[in-house]
Amino acid sequence: MQASRRQFIKKTGIVLAAGALVPRDMFAAGKNNTVLGLQLYSVRDDMKKDPLGTLKQLAAMGYKNVEHANYVDRKFYGYSAKDFTKLLSDLGLKMPSGHTVMTKTHWDAAKKDFTDEWKYTIEDAAVCGQKYVVSPWLDESLRKTYDGLLAYMEVFNKSGELCKKSGMKFGYHNHNFEFSTKLNGEKVFDIMIKHTDPSLVAQQLDIGNMYGVGGRALEIVKSYPGRFELMHVKDEIAATRKGEMNDGYESAVLGKGVVGVKEIIDEGRKRGGTTHFIIEQESYQDITPLQSVKEDLAVMKNWGY
Repeated sequence: MQASRRQFIKKTGIVLAAGALVPRDMFAAGKNNTVLGLQLYSVRDDMKKDPLGTLKQLAAMGYKNVEHANYVDRKFYGYSAKDFTKLLSDLGLKMPSGHTVMTKTHWDAAKKDFTDEWKYTIEDAAVCGQKYVVSPWLDESLRKTYDGLLAYMEVFNKSGELCKKSGMKFGYHNHNFEFSTKLNGEKVFDIMIKHTDPSLVAQQLDIGNMYGVGGRALEIVKSYPGRFELMHVKDEIAATRKGEMNDGYESAVLGKGVVGVKEIIDEGRKRGGTTHFIIEQESYQDITPLQSVKEDLAVMKNWGY
């Protein structure tokens, strides 16, 4: 089985190598002014071997938007921000969001300011035309205690203020610990969403990651209407091994699993405040990653996205 998203983040240099909603017509694709895109982690091995060739294939499939998962030493998949932006533009692609983990090393508590490394992250994201800078992980050391988590949520808000200066918004993407871990009797996810300013910090709800620990995305969207500007659209099936989140489930082609994807994304579009729907598939069963994301795109279009 391919390495999980969590393992990938830990093993690569991504982590340490480092108010108002975005207008709905910004980078619009598909119907009802929604943005439909692909998280490039879905085709991570292909992007590692041949980023240009892989992006050409995605564009030929009909993708118009992508979300990166590789920013190392101020480069996206080996390209500078300026060069990667041109590469995407030449292929008819845009990158309205991207994943870079914000860690405690990016915040200087003594100076009460972000390090240059994080400031460069924001700067390069702006060059690429991103509207969202999404952190897809929260280190365990930052969520050991209730007070510690609350303190770091203030850093989230400050990151939102920094992003806002460049016309962007900070965001957070969940895994599964947010729903399985409680502090002071409250789920980590609930603490995070209640103590971040929605005008500064967007939530990117991964509707599949939570499934194996009992999280149900439809219930969450209904509980926090208007809070999920972005979604990772993902389906889940029982895994033959531990699965991507070590909870017995792995992702599959949309509509083939147990998550109930269409009902969730429809609810997101109607009441969740969701405008950005980003396909992500991390396991592929008996087909290739590229074939998987091609099928995923066809399903989303058939559903009216």
